[in-house]
Amino acid sequence: MKKYDGYGNYCLKPVMKVVDKASVSHGADAVKRVVSSLGNGRVLVLDAYPGVDVGKLVSLFSPYFKDDAMFDFGSCRYDGECCDDIFRDNLSDDRVFGFMSHKNMEDVFDPVRISALRDRIASAPGRVLVYGPGAALLGRHDLLVYADINRWEIQLRYRDGMPNWLWDNPGAPVLEKYKRGFFIEWRIADRHKDRVLDSMDFIIDANSDDFKMISSADFHAALKALSGRPFRMEPYFDPGVWGGRWMMDKFGLPEKENYAWSFDGVPEENSINLGFGEDFVSFPAMDLVLKQPDNLLGARVKARFGREFPIRFDLLDTMDGQNLSLQVHPLTEYIQNAFGMNYTQDESYYILDAGEDACVYIGLKDGVDKEAMMRDLELAQKGKIVFDAGKYVNRIPVKKHDHVLIPAGTVHCSGRNSMVLEISSTPYIFTFKLWDWGRLGLDGLPRPIHLDHGGRNIQWDRTTRFVLDQLIHRERTVREDAGVVEEQTGLHELEFIETRRYSITSECTVEMTGSVEQLNLVDGENAFIYPVDDGFEPFEVHYGESFIIPASVGRYVIKRGNTPVKVVRAYVR
Repeated sequence: MKKYDGYGNYCLKPVMKVVDKASVSHGADAVKRVVSSLGNGRVLVLDAYPGVDVGKLVSLFSPYFKDDAMFDFGSCRYDGECCDDIFRDNLSDDRVFGFMSHKNMEDVFDPVRISALRDRIASAPGRVLVYGPGAALLGRHDLLVYADINRWEIQLRYRDGMPNWLWDNPGAPVLEKYKRGFFIEWRIADRHKDRVLDSMDFIIDANSDDFKMISSADFHAALKALSGRPFRMEPYFDPGVWGGRWMMDKFGLPEKENYAWSFDGVPEENSINLGFGEDFVSFPAMDLVLKQPDNLLGARVKARFGREFPIRFDLLDTMDGQNLSLQVHPLTEYIQNAFGMNYTQDESYYILDAGEDACVYIGLKDGVDKEAMMRDLELAQKGKIVFDAGKYVNRIPVKKHDHVLIPAGTVHCSGRNSMVLEISSTPYIFTFKLWDWGRLGLDGLPRPIHLDHGGRNIQWDRTTRFVLDQLIHRERTVREDAGVVEEQTGLHELEFIETRRYSITSECTVEMTGSVEQLNLVDGENAFIYPVDDGFEPFEVHYGESFIIPASVGRYVIKRGNTPVKVVRAYVR
């Protein structure tokens, strides 16, 4: 098996230092600090994001409260059958897809039970602890603490048997848990958290049993500081049936059979490690989007997308692996009507590295018979034939630094022996698989195929000529100065993301356009991002690392490090 040599300086756990002094409390010390801050107050509310191990956290508080003075706010929830009725329109029989919930935390709690709990608290002697997701809805507290957790950690806990918050389903398939989390629980929790973050006194990093804590003031000051400078999020890596070994070798990952993908630039999925002195706390990067949208996104982007981060960078590794599934992404009107999403997943493949036989499957061949192709896909899904992708779909060779554009509705996938930086908009999971080359998933089950959804979104006029004219080899030089070449590499005119590639042998000044930007060092050992006006400390990035520059920065300078570099930059047009 080939060994992929790399620079070896990719940072797997970047910490963004925001405060020189340490102000982080841990575990029992954190609880002692909270109880001390309660002072003569009676009611301590401990709210939490669904997925936090509230039981372990409450056990740290129990020495300070009598047993009959600790109240689980979860007792005020509607029961499971009622939740099924409440969210009937958000769930479906599909293994992957539901409909985005627009309900709020209040909708899952019974006001009669909340009123009864208030009466019990009023009659309880001494100080009282009220705990659990939604606890701030009690409406009465002397001190409010919020425990937060990263989305990736929640997914890992699902795999380990944790049930959904609103359903008692520990043994359910992970896809079902993820679907209920994605379409319902996380939507409700984010809306609730948005309000609580403004009124809390302390926030706890509940990603481990260490339960690190900082004050609300320190939390908001850290987000404010980060919204004015370049930063990285913490990446995560996961294996898959088609995965390769390039990232394992290049980035120094723990030995596994393969790694299929990495998320390194998705605030709703990734976390940010905020450094306080020699310590740090980890919180969802989405907290930054919620609380610093103007500085981070820019007024123009916020006006268009609201408090959502619209640009996604991730890595797809098929080196010594297999083809991705043949797939298509929904058109905008389809994703709005079928799933309640605001916009769809337009994307592109930037080829970070490629074997000699690397390719992408993209667009349909001229003269394809629509009915024959859909019939063959259906027969393949039933196991009656092996789908002949080469008969219907263009197979285009690719090499390192090619950029392939994939507007929604285009049939596509990456072939084996490719290392892809996927640059896309951010609706997360809306991929309609058409053909998965006859494979089973890592769970031993057939991977979900969505021919009905897919067939309704395939743009049948995107054939060979369209692909060759509009989707590949679209690079255009827009600036060539001493030490820098700037190229426009896409995306397609149907997509809202603009991408530029900079080849830098000295340094390059970049004028931002009022949009948040995401970048990746696609060639070279390291580079440095400098402010034009001393607005932040120089920021070092390494090969393969994605990083974000908030709109508030305005202008910045990219300087090469030990070698000449290439940087890909993406922003909202």
